[in-house]
Amino acid sequence: MSVAPADEDGVRDAVAGALAAATPLEVVGGGSKRSLGRPMPGARPLRLDRLAGIPLYEPDELVMTALAGTPLAQIEARLGQYGQRLAFEPPDYAGLLGGAPGRSTIGGVMACNLSGPGRIRAGAARDHLLGIRAVSGRGEPFKSGGRVVKNVTGYDMCKLLAGSFGTLAVMTELTFKVLPAPEKTRTLLLFGLDDAPAVAAMTGALNGPDDVSAAAHLPRALAAASAVGYVREAGAPVTALRIEGSAASVAPRFAALRAALSAEGPLEELHGRNSATFWREVADAAPLADDDGRVVWRLSVPPAAGAKIVAALRSRTEIDAYYDWGGGLIWLAAAAEDPDCETLRAAIAPHGGHALLVRASADRRARLPVFQPQPPGLSGLTARIKDSFDPGRILNPGRMYDGL
Repeated sequence: MSVAPADEDGVRDAVAGALAAATPLEVVGGGSKRSLGRPMPGARPLRLDRLAGIPLYEPDELVMTALAGTPLAQIEARLGQYGQRLAFEPPDYAGLLGGAPGRSTIGGVMACNLSGPGRIRAGAARDHLLGIRAVSGRGEPFKSGGRVVKNVTGYDMCKLLAGSFGTLAVMTELTFKVLPAPEKTRTLLLFGLDDAPAVAAMTGALNGPDDVSAAAHLPRALAAASAVGYVREAGAPVTALRIEGSAASVAPRFAALRAALSAEGPLEELHGRNSATFWREVADAAPLADDDGRVVWRLSVPPAAGAKIVAALRSRTEIDAYYDWGGGLIWLAAAAEDPDCETLRAAIAPHGGHALLVRASADRRARLPVFQPQPPGLSGLTARIKDSFDPGRILNPGRMYDGL
């Protein structure tokens, strides 16, 4: 039976009660990412959906405070009224993980540190988090940070909790920065490049003077699944580069980018709604959303190594893969048992980076290291931090690493 507190005091009481009874808790926001991470059998759901609302929003100061269970859709609608947005473009993995769309919450996004295509210019989700209120696994409320970056003194616990997947504390309230939405957005599509030249083209564009804000590459088969006509009907691999900003700035920058890439192959461009739809698909891993029994991995690697890694994996098994973050993020779908976990991580080991098993059966997620295994020194530090925040091991126990 789940427990659904209505405020921070209720969260404190729920955690304290669970600690006293030695009952593990599964921290749940909207429930859209419950299958992301290792399963937690026997954990009692601690639901945060009643902790919803926006107690503070100062558009002129580019800052918002929201309760952890506030749906992202509500936050984005409010920001849209003032021409603002979350610049790290939080994704919604409901389609990928089989959940209901639109249930993603600000607390869940920050707890998992999820960022979309805008990460390469705007930074990760954790870079936008200014302050938090939370309840530790000891049943003790605490706060960290504030409403401006300068309020962060001493150890920055906001950065620590962002990406901890609810294993250290239950965030109840979050304060984060927001940014103006671009006045105009245009996306250049380049057709026909294989993976390696596509990554080279994205790298050149990102290092160029045109301030490209997003860069992705889809092979022919995955491009054909897009809802955007120019992408779906391309009949070829699609490399996409986005430019955004004021109308006066976007036009000359886009023209310069198009001229620089004109010799690379056929070009097309997306405006407004089509551009937004395409980048939403890239962010949400929509090209791999159909659950056909394959597992889905998310690889974070040096962009220069991405095509080599994918080629090495393709040489031994059939996979589908596409690139975001200019080649630094690889979404990969493969048969459930091949490549196996060790083979895949061995392929990225010489280059650095890490691999997250995003979609798989509960049995497979229980047997395998879902998150990148940590070296001994870092693993020991992680255990000591867990002991500091949650010595009773009651908050999302084992979701990231066995025993933690």
